[in-house]
Amino acid sequence: MAWIQLTSIEQLRQAIQNSDVKPQLFFKHSARCIISKMALNDFEKSGVLNSQKADFFLLDLLSFREISNEISEKTGITHQSPQAILLFKNSPIYSATHERIAGIEVQSKLDSI
Repeated sequence: MAWIQLTSIEQLRQAIQNSDVKPQLFFKHSARCIISKMALNDFEKSGVLNSQKADFFLLDLLSFREISNEISEKTGITHQSPQAILLFKNSPIYSATHERIAGIEVQSKLDSI
């Protein structure tokens, strides 16, 4: 499974709606930040992206900060970078930032649904 590039507010709103039936993961990434690059690399190496149990969205913060702000507003989770948020039924069931982002924890959440 490949990342879905998150590039519009409308796409975000549709993903949030889709969370009613399928978990949606949003990974906020800054290409200028070494910590973000490391977190993204570790997340990808975990193998969780192979799961068919969720949709995985990658948000380029440098180009789409307004989408990040909308995610914060809709979830009630303060913006961080890097940050991973997993929504299910319109509620966050996992949220982590920086080196605490763990694909294995996301997989565990997906397996429990």
